[in-house]
Amino acid sequence: MPRYSYGTIPAIFSESEFDGLVGAIGETYQDRTGVNLQEAHNLPGQREVFDIVAKLLEVIFPGFSEAPRHHDSLNAETAVLLSELRHSLFDQVLRALQYGGVEKGSEERSSAVVRKLLSELPAIREIMKQDVTAAYNGDPAATSYDEVILSYPCIKAITVQRLAHVLYCEHVPLIPRMMTEFAHAATGIDIHPGATLGKGVFIDHGTGVVIGETARIGDQVRIYQGVTLGALSFPKDAHGNLIKGRRRHPSVGDHVTIYANATVLGDVEIGAGSVIGGNVWLTESLPPGSRISIYPPEQQVRSPEKQGS
Repeated sequence: MPRYSYGTIPAIFSESEFDGLVGAIGETYQDRTGVNLQEAHNLPGQREVFDIVAKLLEVIFPGFSEAPRHHDSLNAETAVLLSELRHSLFDQVLRALQYGGVEKGSEERSSAVVRKLLSELPAIREIMKQDVTAAYNGDPAATSYDEVILSYPCIKAITVQRLAHVLYCEHVPLIPRMMTEFAHAATGIDIHPGATLGKGVFIDHGTGVVIGETARIGDQVRIYQGVTLGALSFPKDAHGNLIKGRRRHPSVGDHVTIYANATVLGDVEIGAGSVIGGNVWLTESLPPGSRISIYPPEQQVRSPEKQGS
């Protein structure tokens, strides 16, 4: 029995009690819910997927998450990353596809998916340059593009979402959501991999932002903290099951600004150039150029002189 500085650990359970506990936990495994068995198709690994995300981010913004890169060796170092990604992505995507029921031709399908994602990296990098520029131009506190890339949570959240969106559109199970939830945990920004983002999107501060699966966001859109682009209702079929696949989230036009804690719900259209004020609750479409706000709350201010009266 191990000894620690504070003494010997007590037994806590008798042997029979311990065996009973193991058996009781084992009973909860019988329906196999929440159990990943070796005998079944092996699920994508969280650690492996998160490592893939880190390497993809390094390709998009080289030298920002790892050691600074030398210009002369940048292409060679990128080649090493891509080679590693090619192999690790193939393995994880293959697992996800087989989990999703793809048996025949799963290896060929996995190869095609990996080729698609890696081939999209140049375009994603060019779009992310516009997102960085939008953040820099949209925040008077920003001092440089480097500061934006290093420290603004929206850059990580949007980059990962753009990467995950490629896999989502290729109908890869599990991995796209794992990627965006990794970014959600790191940034507080929850963007579903199914959402469609335009160019030059800036999410200022970002904490508490939620953007749903079928949301569409145009170019040069600015969103502040606490904003929800969500679903108004969840229709069910005759058996009481949620009907999936329908459009249920807002479409936001170009050059729209949505201020803090606004909530926009349902399959509504927000016209280009509109401004949605803070704390607004909106469930209907707006024509282009609209302005919507709520009355400021009533406040009472008592000066120190009057507090004693």
